[in-house]
Amino acid sequence: MSVEVAVVREADGESVEALARLLPQLSSRARPLDREVVQALLSSDANTLLVARVDGEVVGMLTLVMFPLPSGLRARIEDVVVDEAARGHGVGGALTEEALRLAEAAGARTVDLTSRPSRQAANRLYERIGFEARDSRVYRYVLPR
Repeated sequence: MSVEVAVVREADGESVEALARLLPQLSSRARPLDREVVQALLSSDANTLLVARVDGEVVGMLTLVMFPLPSGLRARIEDVVVDEAARGHGVGGALTEEALRLAEAAGARTVDLTSRPSRQAANRLYERIGFEARDSRVYRYVLPR
């Protein structure tokens, strides 16, 4: 299975449909994204949306977020999802390796990500690539709507 990874540059029908199909596999709380929301995502200088294709079909996505801080350029990998039918064929690894390449080329000091413990295969992948678990706590504050 040959995996091709590309940066999404425009909110066309393919990218909007792919996000609509993949995002619910990542989070049951994910809201559907329309063309306007996808365009806003792509327009942000901080975001790089990557998609993985197999035989021309989008089967995975990853968002690389890079932002300057006083301590240097930092990067985060967010919203990684591989279609259930394509899992176990190197799609997640191809997406992650390309995100690391882009972050390094931009001069990022580090690349962080979080992954739920229940995502055992994903966690094994990240460790195999070279990510190390940090002795840290992640805190979240949910803003009222």
